[in-house]
Amino acid sequence: MLAHMIDKYIPMTETAYLILLALFNENHGYGVILEVEKMTQGRIRIGPGTIYGTLSKMEEDGLIVAIRAENRRKIYKQTQMAAELMQVEIKRIGELYQYGLEWRLKNEQL
Repeated sequence: MLAHMIDKYIPMTETAYLILLALFNENHGYGVILEVEKMTQGRIRIGPGTIYGTLSKMEEDGLIVAIRAENRRKIYKQTQMAAELMQVEIKRIGELYQYGLEWRLKNEQL
């Protein structure tokens, strides 16, 4: 199942990555919007259509689960599969970062 999710989600969109990061702790959709805006210092602002569409897709795919409702808001948390998928994506991003550092070192010498 993880292999299928890797094929489907990797490479992750920045929005999906940030939403899953924000759902490491329990949160509702609007809370995720605020958390992502805070994490990115306002650079990324997720709209309601994007967040709720993405949350629905992630819930359907088993990456997040609604654990309860509070004041008509669903509270979500990432699943173990999401945590494993995040590890794959973080490794991929780390490799990209390393390639960039190596490129910069080579080009500083020119």
